[in-house]
Amino acid sequence: MLLESLFSPVVIVVVLAVLFLASSVKVLNEYERGVIFRLGRIIDTKGPGLIILIPGIDKMVKISLRVVAMDVPTQDVITKDNVSVKVNAVVYFRVVNASAAVVSVENFLYATSQLAQTTLRSVCGQVELDDLLSERDKINARLQEILDRSTDPWGVKVTVVEVKHIDLPEEMKRAMAKQAEAERERRSKIINAEGEMQAAYKLVDAAKLMATEPISLQLRYLQTLSQVAAENNSTTLFPIPIDLLTPFLKRDK
Repeated sequence: MLLESLFSPVVIVVVLAVLFLASSVKVLNEYERGVIFRLGRIIDTKGPGLIILIPGIDKMVKISLRVVAMDVPTQDVITKDNVSVKVNAVVYFRVVNASAAVVSVENFLYATSQLAQTTLRSVCGQVELDDLLSERDKINARLQEILDRSTDPWGVKVTVVEVKHIDLPEEMKRAMAKQAEAERERRSKIINAEGEMQAAYKLVDAAKLMATEPISLQLRYLQTLSQVAAENNSTTLFPIPIDLLTPFLKRDK
């Protein structure tokens, strides 16, 4: 009786109904889309929410529409001025066309990763080392433009590309340190020279002003004497003003 009850038509129908629902009913999250194939052909892209499939006839491939942050492995790059460096980056992208991401490329994640690596080597190899270090924003924009244009047929939108780290050879680091030190020394000498020039102009102006007022020169002379007398010197020299000798010079004439 127990076996007969287990294999009764009602139980069989219930079991088949449960299996049918389990294989035909799918639930997609807000960030997911389902590409529906019916007998090998795309019929629609559905989601989010409840999706009903025909078992054995329909097949669904789920695609996430969230932004993917992908690390680009370190690449050996030779710059335009023949400097060997190691560069890595990060790429942010997302799927905007789920059906194209399934049909146009076998694995859009792997394809985008490989394309990012080759593009990174190509773009960095077209610039000199100084530009690679100082104009990183332009290089990031160039990388993003090339990747976005190349992945557009795959239904992938590349939003941001950032060069993370540039590893220089040790000899290049030492050369750049010497260059930076020389540049700082050059700026220091220029600043000192500009200071000396400004001081010379001020002295010339002071001399012209004293020439118009002779008494100012005498006051300056007395100030100098007071400064010399204040110091603990064993010998003090008092310069004789030229004005004291002027009457004697005129008498000789």
